[in-house]
Amino acid sequence: MDVKQLLVLFGQLHLVADELDEDTRERMQQRGARLSQAMTRSLQELQELQELKQRTQEQSGFAWPALLFAALQQWQFWAIAGLLVLLLGLCWWLRRRSPEVDSSGKESSSSDTEWEEQEELEQEEEESEGEDPAERDLARIFAKRIQWTVQNLAYRSRLVEELVATLVCVFQERFSKSFFPVLQPPIGVGSAFECWSPREDDAVYRLLVPLKPPHGHAFHLELGTPGEMPAKQSRVRVELECTCVREQPVRDMLCFLHHPEEELRRNQDPSLLQTLCTGSYLDVQKIALWLQGALSSAWVAVPQSHRYSLKVLPSRRSCKLRLMNASRRTLLIEVIFGVQRGDSDIFLSSQTRESTFTPSTTWPESCAVAEAKFFRHVGRQAPCGSCHLRCLQLCARILVGTGFSTSALKTAVMHHLTTIPLSDWRRRDLLPRLEDIMQYLRRCLEEKCLNYFFFANENVPKEIVLLPAFQTAEPLNLFQHLEQDPAAHAQALREFDQLQDRLIRLLFYGE
Repeated sequence: MDVKQLLVLFGQLHLVADELDEDTRERMQQRGARLSQAMTRSLQELQELQELKQRTQEQSGFAWPALLFAALQQWQFWAIAGLLVLLLGLCWWLRRRSPEVDSSGKESSSSDTEWEEQEELEQEEEESEGEDPAERDLARIFAKRIQWTVQNLAYRSRLVEELVATLVCVFQERFSKSFFPVLQPPIGVGSAFECWSPREDDAVYRLLVPLKPPHGHAFHLELGTPGEMPAKQSRVRVELECTCVREQPVRDMLCFLHHPEEELRRNQDPSLLQTLCTGSYLDVQKIALWLQGALSSAWVAVPQSHRYSLKVLPSRRSCKLRLMNASRRTLLIEVIFGVQRGDSDIFLSSQTRESTFTPSTTWPESCAVAEAKFFRHVGRQAPCGSCHLRCLQLCARILVGTGFSTSALKTAVMHHLTTIPLSDWRRRDLLPRLEDIMQYLRRCLEEKCLNYFFFANENVPKEIVLLPAFQTAEPLNLFQHLEQDPAAHAQALREFDQLQDRLIRLLFYGE
């Protein structure tokens, strides 16, 4: 039995278990618990792999073939293989006893069917190319581990976007005669909408709702510190505009600039400056409180309200919602606000880092919409069954609990997606692309340099609309702090070695 046969056997074991119903799966897990304990004892004896890993790292930094081949020379792997065969037989026996069940709920049945059809088409294409079936199946088995998660993220993202868009329409109608910011259709951003969230069960579905000024008002963007990119201290100044000279006055609107204050107070709602601004600047926290207070009554008008219960969670700079259906399955949604910079995909956003204090009138510059648009563009151009989301999700999982940020990982993958042809990101290319990403991150750490994707980068797709200043800006090094702190650099290199171990365990054992 060679390495590929062993990995195929291990993957088939998980695929069989996924097709069983809940009761049968529980019985299988109980019967397999004793075998798992035996496997754990055997795996504990594989300490020699650490020495082997160090030798292979000196050669290539992340050598999969050498690592796997040498590991199979250990007698413990033969014992594990025997246990896997026994456990596979147990799964087959339980499967024959269990009735046929629908492998997916109503929630994702259609998406599952489409995904399976895509995989069948891709498999036929790969086989016609004369590719080694064992190598193809090896990548397929690893990719299958997170296939369901990617499907569910895509399905739930569509559901959430439709729900929030309906909610925005309710707000637009309800506040059409007032002078609050005009909410625009939501834009899904972040890992959940890009379909690579490391944890599907606790994914936060984040949407940016653009704000437009109401009638008689104008937004002027002040970017704060000159030359700072992206701008961190930007603000949105609100100014009143004269409405006297308009050919068709809106709703017999009184001009805030030229009508007496008493008449305005008596016959017209207050201006935005009097409600959601601090001084002359748009206040993030006041906007959040306004929407949070209006959500409960607006939710009743949403058709989906009979299927989900709504709870508004506390938040200073956004609207955080928790939806729960009759089966007690929850959806976590965060609505952030943004003001668009011209016609570009760059926004001044209410979103900030949780660990830093930001004044309520500060709107940091954000490329979240541009990033989401990039992944949608790649999804349209990439071949069916592309592994780029699987690579990103697998790597994101191993970052949990470490000092590495997902933004650095995401940047590395985005660079690879524009330098490696998309035809080389098929499902069968999963392991080579993972190796490329890990080696690239290793080089960036050693050189203490990882450039921000949207600055001075000729490889940014033309479909993404950037500001001219982004195209002419100096490269922004995301690892600049490592140059200034040798201790942090050494710690980052040590943590990276642990990431490689985590990735191997995740691929083999799903943990």
